Amino acid sequence: MIRATQVRAQYRWTVAPADTVVLDFDDRHRRRMAMTGTHGLEFLLDLENAVALRGGDALVLDDGRLIEVVAAPEPLIEIRGADPHHLVRVAWHLGNRHLPTQIMAKGLRIRRDHVIEAMVKGLGARVIEIEAPFDPEGGAYAGGGHAHVAESDPHHHAAHDGSSHDHGDHHHDDRHHHGDHHHHDEHCDHDHHHGHSHADDHK
Repeated sequence: MIRATQVRAQYRWTVAPADTVVLDFDDRHRRRMAMTGTHGLEFLLDLENAVALRGGDALVLDDGRLIEVVAAPEPLIEIRGADPHHLVRVAWHLGNRHLPTQIMAKGLRIRRDHVIEAMVKGLGARVIEIEAPFDPEGGAYAGGGHAHVAESDPHHHAAHDGSSHDHGDHHHDDRHHHGDHHHHDEHCDHDHHHGHSHADDHK
């Protein structure tokens, strides 16, 4: 099976991709994983270290072809505060529990978790259930970096393996399901058919 051993950073590539993989947040943080693109191209993700992939990245196959990474929509909640100070206070509580959090212009996005939702509502924030790609901040959870190979850079800079983290005082259900068809929100003007992926090993 052909391998993908390098990553090119978000949209820092100009060649048309040979195929596309649609991955949720969990499957975008892997080291080694068998994948099938939306057009049927099968390959093995085989990186030196686990990398936190983002939508818009490209995986580089052994033969030089590129596979575009698309962030799959998944169940999230968007948290809105009364004002910026209120939202920062909520963000502090989320960070204190080491929860992956996406910072938006007017709110915060996290994966759905009824315990955390109750905490956020208790802090006076508004919670909106949405389905959207999840692209949280990096930092400690992502292993301190997002390892990439730029299109003109032949060197592969490895990221640390960030698989070890503490979810604090709640149980986080990180089970995920692969659908056959995903529709993207305003971040994407087209829809993709999900290629099925099998993890050979985690991070």
